[in-house]
Amino acid sequence: MINKKTPEKATIPVTATNKKVYLKKKPFVARKKIAPTKDQISKNKGNFRIIPLGGFEEIGRNMTIFEYGNDIVIVDMGLMFPEEDMMGIDYIIPNIEYLKKNRKKIRGVIITHGHFDHIGGIPHIMPEIGNPPIYTTELTRAMILKRQEDYKQHAPLNVKTVRKIDRLTLGEFKIEFFHVNHSIPDSIGLAIHTPCGTAIHTGDFKFDHSPVNDAPADIAKIARLGSEGVLALLSDSTDSTKPGYSVSESEIRKGIESIFEKAKGRVITATFSSLISRIQQIAEVAEQYGRKLAVDGYSMRNNVEIARKLGYINAKSSTFIDIKQVNNYPDHKVAIMCTGAQGEGNAVLMRIINNEHRFVKIHKGDTVVFSSSVIPGNERTVQGMKDTLYKKGAEVMHYKMMDIHSGGHGAQEDLKMMINLVRPKYLIPAHGTYYMRKVHGDLGKMMKMADDKIVLGENGLVLEFDKNGNRVPSQEKVPSSYVMVDGLGVGDVGNVVLRDRQLLAEDGMFTIVTIIERKTREVIGEPQVTSRGFIYVKENFDLVNATKKRVKTIINKSTSKEATPNWDYIKNSIRDDLGQFLFQKTQRRPMVLPVIIEV
Repeated sequence: MINKKTPEKATIPVTATNKKVYLKKKPFVARKKIAPTKDQISKNKGNFRIIPLGGFEEIGRNMTIFEYGNDIVIVDMGLMFPEEDMMGIDYIIPNIEYLKKNRKKIRGVIITHGHFDHIGGIPHIMPEIGNPPIYTTELTRAMILKRQEDYKQHAPLNVKTVRKIDRLTLGEFKIEFFHVNHSIPDSIGLAIHTPCGTAIHTGDFKFDHSPVNDAPADIAKIARLGSEGVLALLSDSTDSTKPGYSVSESEIRKGIESIFEKAKGRVITATFSSLISRIQQIAEVAEQYGRKLAVDGYSMRNNVEIARKLGYINAKSSTFIDIKQVNNYPDHKVAIMCTGAQGEGNAVLMRIINNEHRFVKIHKGDTVVFSSSVIPGNERTVQGMKDTLYKKGAEVMHYKMMDIHSGGHGAQEDLKMMINLVRPKYLIPAHGTYYMRKVHGDLGKMMKMADDKIVLGENGLVLEFDKNGNRVPSQEKVPSSYVMVDGLGVGDVGNVVLRDRQLLAEDGMFTIVTIIERKTREVIGEPQVTSRGFIYVKENFDLVNATKKRVKTIINKSTSKEATPNWDYIKNSIRDDLGQFLFQKTQRRPMVLPVIIEV
């Protein structure tokens, strides 16, 4: 049983006038449609607008605007991890230019669950849009506030706890929550009631009838919302290509027990830091087999601390030990839970494999468990890790060998079930690439939905519905480009900088420094050449000397013609000439950086 503290009943702001209403437990009655005011008509003719800022063309960066009249509600505020060609980028967040212009209309932010692709943008975005209140469940709230401790320079967040039985009134929006299963507890979907109709946002979900340390999804409430009439269903598309039903988390327990029963050495399990239910199962099984459990990885330690405090992990305190203590016990009495199942360079498992971890080295006879599926693009790195582990004498277990991982997203039958329960007028596949959402849309057609009722939106494209619940054709787009976070910089790295980084990574850099006598404009001495990632200068004297001669020639020609030389023009000429010359000689085009110094 979950031993959670009951959050206090919250008062929720209704409008910008700061009026209050109290949450009530009586059944929700859908409000009557209210005719839009003249101001609303002049703005958008009383239409209900759904604007995805991220998550409709990728996995991650999830953020959706719901707008009616003078009111905006935001659902989720996530980040996306960089692609392989985004050198040096930490992560990517949504573009909030539209929200900055309409910040006075924002009534609140609702977060569906605690994964970084749904909460990761909060520290960067909230200060830019006026720090509106955030509404979310207990565990998600704790995770948001824990991460915010790394951003103490920002004003404190106003994060309010809501329960799944609660209702919010935010301007013209009336919002209900319903419980869903996912790979992290306290996940919710929401029903957003407007004068134009109701939109259902599922969040990340699956139907798990026997979850671990959680209740099954609230199917009855979802069905009740469907029976009242739903205008649009925004539904998770991540696993739309997988046939059948998603695997129950309780099925994973059998595989974990089998591993612990047979393991003669330590059991080292790598998984996602936020997979609380998996960590709970490992802790219970470690306890069952008399092993101590050490948890390592900054985000995983934080999440375990929060989950234990709130009662989402209820193993005995004596089961847990500090990672520093693992060598104080025999190998067959130790289990380790860590990050790094995707081969992340700085994650714990990679440091263990590379002998860079201070306290843990791979011992012969260890069993290493990859308790997660491989994210596309990481296959080669993960396979390299497995090869190294085998060479060091460890046994390796992964999800293709036995049931030791259950995803948090609904497979095709789960998605069909959601469509059947909700029976929406429009299906809007969300949370996924175009391919994932297209397959999800095809599932809607299998459920007898008409083609024109399946809407494959895109980031930034405004989806609009009139007061009669009909979609209004619109080509309006709001800015939705990538905003890249690199160190302390947010949005200051654009395509030009990335292109330079890619060029440096591919063909390197070639710098040539020339000193000019200010009065005579003659070249003093020989230009100095530096190469990084292009050629080894000491082994390419002929090529280097040829570039020096070309630079001297360009400078002499340019300075002899002009009384006041245009040094910017001259440097551009050197850059173009040397770029072509080096490509002809090497079939590589480095970044050429000419430097001219007058003395």
